[in-house]
Amino acid sequence: MDSVLALHRFHFAFTITFHYLFAQLTMGLALLIFILKTMALRTGSEHYQRAARFWIRIFAITFAVGVVTGVPMEFQFGTNWARFSKVAGGVIGHTLAMEGVYSFFLESTFLGLLLYGERRLSARAHWFTSLLMFLGTWLSGFFIVATDAWMQHPVGFHFGPAGDAVLDSFWAVLFNPWLGWMYIHTMLGTVVTASFVMASVGAFYLLSHKFEEYGRTFVRLGVVCGALAAVLLLIPTGGGQGHMIARHQPPTLAAMEGLFQTTHGAPLAIMGQPDTGRRRLDNPAVVPRMLSFLTYWSLAAEVKGLDAFRADEVPDNIPLLYYCYHIMVGLGTFFILVLVVSLWLLRRGRLYESRPWLWVLMLAMPFPFIANTAGWMTAELGRQPWLIYGLMRLSEGPSMQVSAGNTLFTLLGFMGLYTLLAILFLFLTRRELEHGPAPLGTPDGIIHGSEFHLH
Repeated sequence: MDSVLALHRFHFAFTITFHYLFAQLTMGLALLIFILKTMALRTGSEHYQRAARFWIRIFAITFAVGVVTGVPMEFQFGTNWARFSKVAGGVIGHTLAMEGVYSFFLESTFLGLLLYGERRLSARAHWFTSLLMFLGTWLSGFFIVATDAWMQHPVGFHFGPAGDAVLDSFWAVLFNPWLGWMYIHTMLGTVVTASFVMASVGAFYLLSHKFEEYGRTFVRLGVVCGALAAVLLLIPTGGGQGHMIARHQPPTLAAMEGLFQTTHGAPLAIMGQPDTGRRRLDNPAVVPRMLSFLTYWSLAAEVKGLDAFRADEVPDNIPLLYYCYHIMVGLGTFFILVLVVSLWLLRRGRLYESRPWLWVLMLAMPFPFIANTAGWMTAELGRQPWLIYGLMRLSEGPSMQVSAGNTLFTLLGFMGLYTLLAILFLFLTRRELEHGPAPLGTPDGIIHGSEFHLH
């Protein structure tokens, strides 16, 4: 059973991680596209219309791959995790259905109008379509995060005679105290991803001397939106989520911080290596008393360590949880540094000509995807060993009829298919980047030669 459980967990982790690479980009791009359409409406400039049109095409490609990889992920609830679905379906079935029936169809319908309705709709109507697509995309994210928030902090239900969760109040689920900070933090993470992607593409165009006017627009919008989102990720949303963890999941906080001993005036670990055998943090670099202050607003406050909890209450993979959390925080700090320096160069009028810093922006593109993945791993690993926190353990959730062989077979199949999808996505995206936002030969589309060259 242990091997089956491990395969079920890895299967779901693989599919959801691959899917979220695309989902986070579409949710962040939806906001940036809406901003570009707003600028086009206010200025009447064809430049912003073409810029928005370019990113709508990128959005459509990403959205298509996200749909293909997202649908099988939800089917896994009924195949690999049937016992969990039987217990929790009466609650999370509502949020997942709302995501599919309302949010997804709203998002996909208005994406179609954005792609094919520009010549048939007025400028204001087409702008309104971009607003509705943005709202549908973020509403979709809301229902998905609400589902996970209920697993982190179950509310608004009772157990029926058969042991299944029966929904008492859908509003309690939607106003779950865990949900607010988690949702805002998640969506800001998607904005950081999309902002870096946009700024990276803009930097690429500037470095290759192609579509330079659009490159300036993409860099400027990506840097400004990314900087604002990155700061808000740290304060207040990161702090707010940390307070929720400290209040409702104290073993998770101790594992995330590598705090093995209950401490008054607990230090904040900047780096170190958790040694679970000796129950200590090796080679620590710490800020004295800072964890107590950030958690309870008191330098002398007591923070419970892992020694305060039973072995079956603490996360079952403390090193991985610790490293994922520190990767997320470390990259978040890196994003703030890069974007603040970019803002300073932008304000001084030197960003577009600063080739070394444009290289930094271009090469930084993969890191928000890593940070968001590490953030979700922190959330999910921190909840374990619970599937529904405090109520249902991981070992109680898998299907009894799906063998290790069946799980491994489908996992290998998904890996092969997703590899092909990734290749197709990269091919289609590269083609759009080569085509660019403006037709060749127009003032914004003049290039030197027909290929990309970084001088």
